[in-house]
Amino acid sequence: MNAIAHRPAWLAAASFAIALALANVGVPEYSHRIHPVALRGTAGLPWAFAFNLLAFVLPGLLLAWVGLRLRAGLAGAGWLARIGVVLAQLSALAFAAQGLLPLDPSDAGSTASRLHALAWMLWWIAFVPGMLLLAIGARRGMPFALACMAAGTLLPLLAVFAPIGPWVGLAQRIAFALWFGWWLAAGASLSAPRSPPAHRAGSR
Repeated sequence: MNAIAHRPAWLAAASFAIALALANVGVPEYSHRIHPVALRGTAGLPWAFAFNLLAFVLPGLLLAWVGLRLRAGLAGAGWLARIGVVLAQLSALAFAAQGLLPLDPSDAGSTASRLHALAWMLWWIAFVPGMLLLAIGARRGMPFALACMAAGTLLPLLAVFAPIGPWVGLAQRIAFALWFGWWLAAGASLSAPRSPPAHRAGSR
């Protein structure tokens, strides 16, 4: 697969990083330490559409496309791996949907805010079992399996259970960094050539 699955993953991560770096433009009181990422894309804030596009929509769509290349690279791995990649793609699409469904600043219980929350939940709920299935069925070696297990275990801890108190923003950003890191590692793993099978002793 060479870099076909790897370069878009880097573009996705770079787009997200640029969005965070520019998050204070027009909203100087926005804090990466205490504010969730999606809060910057709340409808009505300056440059909210551009932020949502760079932070969520573009990265999510790029990684969903990367998932297609990953499925091709795991074509012979079995149904567990294929389902795992589909769930990872679903996580990427849900990530993109968070940018298409911005929060409603006037009503946290509105339909728009509930749909955004649903997309956020689907983002991590789809990712966790996807990682378990890939760890079991991808047949890409122990480092890849361990990376999947680590990502699937740590992501909900950081995204769901850790974001309390004054560090909610940092915990969520670490969760997102872990998520992007898995996509980068997966692209690198699948772009690397497989080692040829070892010959049996005495064979010619």
